[in-house]
Amino acid sequence: MKAGLALGVLFLLLISSCQPNIHDHTLRVSVTNWIGYTPLFYAKEKGLLDPIDIKLINVVSLNENVHLYKAGNSDAFGGTQYEHSVLTSKIPDLVPIMLFDLSNGGDMIMSNQSISALQSSTRQIDAYLEMDSINIIVLNDFIRKFNIDESRINYIDRDQNDISAMQNNSPNKLVIIVTYMPYDIQLKNNGFKEIISTKNELDLVVLGAVFTQKEELDAHREQFIALKTIVDQAILSLHTNPKEYYDTITPYFVGVSYEEFLKGLDNIVWIHKDLDHALKTRLQGASFPLIDLL
Repeated sequence: MKAGLALGVLFLLLISSCQPNIHDHTLRVSVTNWIGYTPLFYAKEKGLLDPIDIKLINVVSLNENVHLYKAGNSDAFGGTQYEHSVLTSKIPDLVPIMLFDLSNGGDMIMSNQSISALQSSTRQIDAYLEMDSINIIVLNDFIRKFNIDESRINYIDRDQNDISAMQNNSPNKLVIIVTYMPYDIQLKNNGFKEIISTKNELDLVVLGAVFTQKEELDAHREQFIALKTIVDQAILSLHTNPKEYYDTITPYFVGVSYEEFLKGLDNIVWIHKDLDHALKTRLQGASFPLIDLL
């Protein structure tokens, strides 16, 4: 599999070398440790990004990812439709160029209480989340669905590394945590329980994609096309030999067992190939652009 992938990349490079529009710098792509971005980690560890002059930057939060891109320290970034909608107010030519996955349980709310206990109490609820990210949409959907008074919510902005270190050692407090795979694993070990997710009852779509500006896409199209080919082949490698794939990406998922990794994969749906009609219609209705997808 690796040999075939390397030959495919070499072929793309030979084609791109004949094009008049030659790229002028190393492409920097930043992503979080979301399970849906593991094809990029796999490609990096296999040495497949160097030949196409792409550098992968690993960040710990969606907020950091956005700030890195806004500061000009990355040329493309992995995020959700929420980050895209926020940034397009200032960067109108920002477009999704690759779709990776759809969350199907990979984003969740955890708590030290049951939903009924949160509903029946009138006390303050401490909500830990990444505020400037899809986390806030997940939380708002939860609040709306279960008729929880928003004035009771004490919003606490933290990155997921800090959040995952929390311990359930204050049983009298009402705590909810908006998180995602793989950070939920440590939180479960620390005594918190999942109370709702994108697999059950949350009504929103959460998708993972890579975004860049149209000008960057046009200037580096051959590199991005080569990256898309590598990603597709990496996902094929995952399906063919999941254990080898897991062993390759473990530096980015320390403390996550092979069994936990497989369970995490059940909580996403790969959408890198074809979008089904219902999802495409829903995204178009939400003004999510699809025209520049590779």
